[in-house]
Order: sequence, then C-alpha cells, then structure tokens
Amino acid sequence: MATAVNPADVFRQEAAELLATLETTLLDLEASPEDSALVDQAFRSLHTLKGSGAMFGWEALADFTHHVESAFQKVRDGVLKASHDLISLTLASLDQMRVLLEQPEQADRVRGEALLAGFADLAGPGGHSAKPAGGHGKADRAAPPDETRVFRIRWRPARDMMAFGGNPLLLLGELRDLGACTLTPLADRVPALEELDPAGCYLGWDIMLTTTKSRSAIDDVFIFVASDSELAIDEIPVEEAESPPRLGEILVKRGDIAPGGVEEELGHQPRLGALLVQSGKVSGDRVASALSEQKHLREAAKAKESSSAGNTIRVPAERLDNLMDQVGELVIAQARLMQVAGEGGALLKSIAEDIERLAGELRDTTMSVRMLPIGTLFSRFRRVVHDLSRELGKSVNLTMSGEETELDKTVIESLNDPMIHLIRNAMDHGLSTPEERRTQKKPETGTLHLSAVHSGASVLITIRDDGKGLDRARIRAKAEEKGMLQPGQEVTDTELFGCIFLPGFSTAAEVTSLSGRGVGMDVVKRAIDNLRGSIEVGSEPGQGTAITLKLPLTLAIIDGLLVKMADERYIVPLSAVEECVELTRKDDNRSDGRSFLNIRGEIVAFVRLRRLFEVAGEAPEIQKVVIVGLGESRIGLVVDQVLGQHQTVIKSLSRLHDDQEGFSGATILGDGSVALILDVPHLVKFARERETAQRAA
Repeated sequence: MATAVNPADVFRQEAAELLATLETTLLDLEASPEDSALVDQAFRSLHTLKGSGAMFGWEALADFTHHVESAFQKVRDGVLKASHDLISLTLASLDQMRVLLEQPEQADRVRGEALLAGFADLAGPGGHSAKPAGGHGKADRAAPPDETRVFRIRWRPARDMMAFGGNPLLLLGELRDLGACTLTPLADRVPALEELDPAGCYLGWDIMLTTTKSRSAIDDVFIFVASDSELAIDEIPVEEAESPPRLGEILVKRGDIAPGGVEEELGHQPRLGALLVQSGKVSGDRVASALSEQKHLREAAKAKESSSAGNTIRVPAERLDNLMDQVGELVIAQARLMQVAGEGGALLKSIAEDIERLAGELRDTTMSVRMLPIGTLFSRFRRVVHDLSRELGKSVNLTMSGEETELDKTVIESLNDPMIHLIRNAMDHGLSTPEERRTQKKPETGTLHLSAVHSGASVLITIRDDGKGLDRARIRAKAEEKGMLQPGQEVTDTELFGCIFLPGFSTAAEVTSLSGRGVGMDVVKRAIDNLRGSIEVGSEPGQGTAITLKLPLTLAIIDGLLVKMADERYIVPLSAVEECVELTRKDDNRSDGRSFLNIRGEIVAFVRLRRLFEVAGEAPEIQKVVIVGLGESRIGLVVDQVLGQHQTVIKSLSRLHDDQEGFSGATILGDGSVALILDVPHLVKFARERETAQRAA
C-alpha cells in the first residue's frame, strides 16, 4: 500500500534544496559580484522560499526571507551593490533560515532581528546604496521608467492549489502591484453544484498587464506555481499595442479558437499566398519556399519543447534502501539456486544461469540508482572554507576536480564530518597567513584542492594543500613524548604520519576553537575504517600535504574471495586481493618459524589465520596464501583452501559481536550458512599486537 506523502515533509526537502542552491549561488556571486544572472538566481530562490513558506504555514520563515528578498530586489534594481558585506550577511541569514525551517521554536529572535537590522543599515545612509557609476543598473537596462510594456497572461491554477494552502488571490494581488491590470475570470470549467469540490480551484483568469517591469518580474510572481499550472505569458509588441489586432487574431493568439475555425468562416476568401501569386508580386516557388521554412521552424520548436521536458523523478531514500535490501535477498536466493542447480540437470542449470544474469543486471541497476556524484558533497565545503578563511585571517582558494565521480549515497552521507575535520586541519595547520606566505615567496592566497577519481572498485578522494607541509621532527617528538614511538626507533614516513590519527595526538602549541585537543583526526580514522576504507598521507616540507581516502564504491554488495579453514568459511574483499600462492608444509618448515615468503624476490610477511583464530585440527599438506595490499605494503593470509569468487551481500553483525575486531560483517552463503567478512587492516593490526604481546611474554 502506497504511503501518503506529507506536504510538510515535501516542503522541508524542497526548502533545504533551495537553501543549498542559494548558498552556492552566493559564494559564486562573491567571486563575480557584477554577474546579474547570479543575482537573479539568488532572488528567485529567495522568492520561491518566501512564497512556499507562506503557503505551507512557515510564516516566520516567510517573513524573515521577505526582508532578505527585498535586499536582493534592490540589487536587481541597481540601488544596492552585491558587496562582500551583503553576501556575508546573507550567508549568516541562511543559517537562521535553516533553524526557522527545521526547529522554529529554537530560533534566536534577537539574532534574527540583528540580521535584519544589518540589511537595513546596508540599504540606509552610510550603506552601499548608491547606484553604479553612470546609473546603468539592471532595472534601468531592462525597463526604463518611461518605457511601458503590455503582457497578455492566461493562468489556470492547479485544481488542488487551495487544498495545499495556496491562495490565487494573493498572486493576482502581486500582479496588480506591477502596474495597470485587467482581469477577466474564466468560468468554463466550473462543474455542476453536485460535482463541485469545495477545496478545488476551477477558475482561471485572462490578464492584461501594462507595466514598466521586465518579463522576469512576472515570472517571479508565478515561480512557485508555474510547473503545476496552465500558464502562458506573451509580451504584445509595441506596434500591436498601438494598433490593436482584429478579433479573430486575438482569439487565435489566446488559443480560444483554432486557426482553422477562423479560416473556415473566411474560407470563401483566397489564401494570402494565392493572392500574392495571382497579383504577380511573388512567384509560386517563392511562396512554397516560405511555407517550407514555416513548417521547419514549427517542427524545430516542437522538438525543442519535447527535449526540454523533465525526465527525472524524486524517490525517497527509504525506498531505495528497501529496494537494495530486496536485491540483496535476491542475490542470496540466486546463490542457493545455483548450488542446487549444480546437483540437478542441464535444464535446471540453464534456468539458474538466466536468473543469475538477471539478478546481476538488477543489482547493477539498483546500485547505479544509489550512486550520487561526489560534487554534491564537495559543494558543501565551499561555505566551510569561506567562513574559516575569514575566522583565521587567511586567504584560501578552494578548487575541485572529479566532481562527477559517483559514490554510494550511504558513503557520501558518512563522509561529511571526516572531510570537514580534514579541511579544518589543513586550513589551521597547513596553510599560512598571507604575511607568512609572502616570506615563503608564495602567493598570498593559499590553495586547497579537493579531487576524486575512480580506481578499480574504489574511489580515491584527495585533500591537498600548498602549505608548509607536516613537520616530521615535531610529530616524532610528540609521538615519543606520548610513548607511541621509542627513541631512536626507525620508522617510515607512512608509519610516522600514521601517528597523527592516534587518539590524543596533537602538535598544536595552544588550544584554539579549531584544534589542539587531540580529537578530530582519530575520529576521521575511525569513520573511514567504518566505511572499510583507508587513509594515506603524503607531505613535502614547504610544498604542502595530501591526504588520500580510499573508499569502496558501495557498502551493500561487494565481490569477495571465499576461503575455508577447517569447516568454517570466510570472505576476503576481492578489491584488496592481489594474488594467491601455495605454501607447502615443506616450505613452511623451511622458514624456521619466521612468517615470511619470498615472492619473486620480494619479502612478504604472512599471518597464519589458523593460529590466529585458534582453529583445531591439522593444517592440510598444501595451504594457500592470499596476498592482499595494505597501502604501500603487502601481506599474506594463510588459509586452508581458496573456494573462488563470491557475490557478497553484507550483513551487519549483532550488537553482541560488533566489538569484534577483524570482521566487518557477515554474509549468507548459498547453503544458508553464515560466512564472516574479514576486515583485513584490523585483522593484521590484531595479529601484530598479539605477536608483540607473545614475544614480550
């Protein structure tokens, strides 16, 4: 049974999208304050938010937004400049709007009044109220005060407009404010009394408007209802307004009568082309050519209209999650069918293979629906960088690449907080003030670059700055002070930089509002681990730092390598597997207890999972070593058998087992049994800690 849609929830979602769009527009406008298209876009977002807020009962939000909208109307009219002060004030107002949208009862009234007072100050004496030099504001260019325009408007509101809180009379009142207005109601669709819905809107209006405003001012009146209404707005040419057309032409232009109807009544008269040919003023082939051009233009206009129609729909995220769960169950059922088909006849096996193919296609399609471009995440950080640069007194240019790279929506939602931590850290510790950068012979404006790129079944997200880089000596001193490293202990850059992600680690000289308490980077590490990802840090002194996050494309279904030890089976994520080699008992005895293999001249350490999991019984004569990649290093996992590739539907562990390190989840196999999914980084870490403890003992 379909779930009823709550109009309030729809409004909240659309209003949140409007605020996000407005924030992006304002940040673009700060870089290009003379761009009138950005001013128009900001105004339209504010106008839509105000109108829809009033319609759905968010009066406080609508009233507050009205004042901000008025300021941008003055920018459009050339009365106010799109200054840095105005944009900063509007960005601060966005935060107030979000509170009024989500938690109006918690809105700070004093702060709201202070923000509105700021807009009044900007527009009043001492503010940026002067017109641009030469008086060429946007409104002056669009419609000079002495130039009037005449518009023909036909509007039929949606039948359910009033049921959703709309009031057509308010919109008609806004039209009257634009100029001289003549309204003619259209009652041809009003039903009989017994069929009339009291909440339905059956009337339409033909409107003639004479105004000095531009077409965009009329569009702004109908901006929130245009998509659901029958709306036609035509500007009547000056010569037509001065010389009114004939009745038949008006009826045809309004669409009240088909052109053929007029022609039928006037059918006794020859057509214009025939008259012109008969009079000898034009040849027949010229008339035929003109008719061909007319037909071509009509077909081109029709094609353009059809291509511009929307082909997307809004789907609640919960439905996508439910669909993904059902696809996962289908994949499990298909695996069971394949196992049974292997024991049956050729016909059953053929059917099972067809179902396997269809299940795979459905899985890929469903996963692609859940994918979102990483740009939806990157765009959120423009505001973060904007506010932090002002707070820190640093000039920072945020650049991006690979915004079209797609990632599972669940992963994107989980990346917001870790990315904010990394960006704040880069701006606080990595990038210097303009004065310091001048002494370093660098541009005063620092660069923070976000990039994303596909790498196999993973996505690499890099946060790179051109700051001073990580101070190795300082990190080492702090690590030794905390007991994380022993004095004189030899470590690689990867191991040294890994210390910054340990709890309580900080090299900040003093505690600030941004850093210094040793929390943040460990939160980042924990969040990325929960996403089954990894972090790599690279840094060059004086050149900057790059932190790369390696993340799986999806958290729902992965390709895995099914392995076995005794009677238990486990899944190793296939994205981490590089190769498999054999380990005979003779080779194992030859190693004298040392856990190393020589693979084509490279020494690779390995972990005996039998010993780590305390599996009873004797190991087989020939074991398999699954070589997996861990950042820049490789390590082997010794198992009894490698059974092959397996489509793995990830199931979370229960609360009783979610503290077990070394396992990231479980999956259901074709025979109904459960196989644990190995968390390779944590598994290796656990093995090393256990080996260190045994040596110490």
